[in-house]
Amino acid sequence: MTLHTDIPTRAQLERLIAARHEASVSVYVPTSPVTQQAQAGRIELKNLAAEATRQLDEAGAGRGAVADVRESLDDLVEDDDFWAEQARSLAVFASPGGVTVFRLPNELTGVVEVSDRFYVKPLLRAVTFPQAAFVLALAAGSVRLVEVTRDGPPFTVDVPGLPSDAASAAGKSSIADRAPVGRIQGSEGQKVRLRQYARKIDQALRGVLTGLELPLILAATEPLDAIYRSVNSYPHLAGHGIAGSPEGSTDAELADHARAVLDEVYARQLAEFRELYELRFDQGRSSADVATVARAATYGVVDTLIVDIDEKLPGYVDDESGAVTPAADDAASYGIVDEIARRALLAGGRVLAVRADDVPGGGPVAAVFRFAF
Repeated sequence: MTLHTDIPTRAQLERLIAARHEASVSVYVPTSPVTQQAQAGRIELKNLAAEATRQLDEAGAGRGAVADVRESLDDLVEDDDFWAEQARSLAVFASPGGVTVFRLPNELTGVVEVSDRFYVKPLLRAVTFPQAAFVLALAAGSVRLVEVTRDGPPFTVDVPGLPSDAASAAGKSSIADRAPVGRIQGSEGQKVRLRQYARKIDQALRGVLTGLELPLILAATEPLDAIYRSVNSYPHLAGHGIAGSPEGSTDAELADHARAVLDEVYARQLAEFRELYELRFDQGRSSADVATVARAATYGVVDTLIVDIDEKLPGYVDDESGAVTPAADDAASYGIVDEIARRALLAGGRVLAVRADDVPGGGPVAAVFRFAF
């Protein structure tokens, strides 16, 4: 069983949240990587598509726009090849301009939202804490890249051009081979060859990792750990790795260690935000008040925002003042918390989507500001 995931990049997310059309439909559907169980998700998408059409008609959207959206959703429902490759959840964003789909490792609740903008907050959870990563199992005698997902089994990724070991990368039978007279040899010569090995690995990984934002967790011993970190070009290499040689570890064992590393990374991120929030609160540079945070997001003042993934708060946020107006949950309104997150992201802010207990202040949002506001 393999999870087929599409974690959105920051650029993809920004394009999505900048889109505007009166007939914008957002659908989240729980799915399964087991093909035989995918039928349930397929049926739910069909039902939610029908509900979206009903809401669009009720809101008075143009007949052509409604037909385009419904056709895009129906095409997705009928795509057998698409349903054969799924993850834990499906996020679908449809408008007359087309449809964008992400297969996510997170388990999300089925929901449909109709508005003039897409409902992206549930998607932010997958971006914030994807519970997916790559493990680079690196030793002098072997190297492999292992993809780790939240619940599914890990698997070794085929990486074109990846060297098989340090000796072959250096064109030697062994990295302990004596070098010609006048050349570096001994332990320093071995480090030079290990660095050549590491560079070739980094170069090969670019073909697989470029454009992705998932953590890369290094499983290696010294000196290879430090050597690889010194040449690595992937910006999301985790600061903490998996100790010990990976050569005797199965992919499943590496995945278990990787998930523990991810838990530590995420817990540290939340702890750091809470500490910063409390420090900035005394300086007038943080707030958990929805109205205050909405104004700050509108004016581009939010540096870091944390939002409750489950809280919607239907209504409106004024485009110029950021004033918040609650409203009925219908096709004309949108989620206030979602809109705050959208504005913070478009202004270059960082957004973390979490569960309610992890939001400081006990409300649906909390923010740290770039300056006193």
